[in-house]
Amino acid sequence: MKVLELLDELDEIIEVASSVPVVRKVMVDPNEITEIVKEIRLELPDEIQQAQWIKNERQRILDEAKTEYESILNEARRKAEALVESDEITVKAKARGEEILRIAQENATVMRMSILDYTDSILYNLQEKVDQMYATYFSDMYDDLQGTFEKINTNITNSRNEVKEQIYKSQVEKDQR
Repeated sequence: MKVLELLDELDEIIEVASSVPVVRKVMVDPNEITEIVKEIRLELPDEIQQAQWIKNERQRILDEAKTEYESILNEARRKAEALVESDEITVKAKARGEEILRIAQENATVMRMSILDYTDSILYNLQEKVDQMYATYFSDMYDDLQGTFEKINTNITNSRNEVKEQIYKSQVEKDQR
């Protein structure tokens, strides 16, 4: 899967990037990262199209099952009506029609349940893969970014405090003169 390869490439860039001592920061080429992010964005629509295809395929299967169910039901009704027309076999025709209808309904129910089970398993597998991708890549990236921003904010606050302290010392020295 191309998206996973691109994410691996991002990991590799971060691993080989030169680090800044003490603060555990790395320096990366923003153009290189931007290019990989662009490629990921281009690859993601394929994953989304696959999910849409699965959804459409599920609907198509359900529609086919419904059409077949209705066809079997209509055929059973036609046969039952034809048999009822003859007075000699009216009782047998009704019984046979009901049996055909019952079998058709059972078959349609079994087919529908099989289709729903199959569709559910496809969607479950897709959901599991999406959850795995999220857990593996995006959660870690978010945590790393959050930690980085917190450290940056702390460094800025410390630097501002040092500047304020220097201003105060300069003012005190000026006043003492």
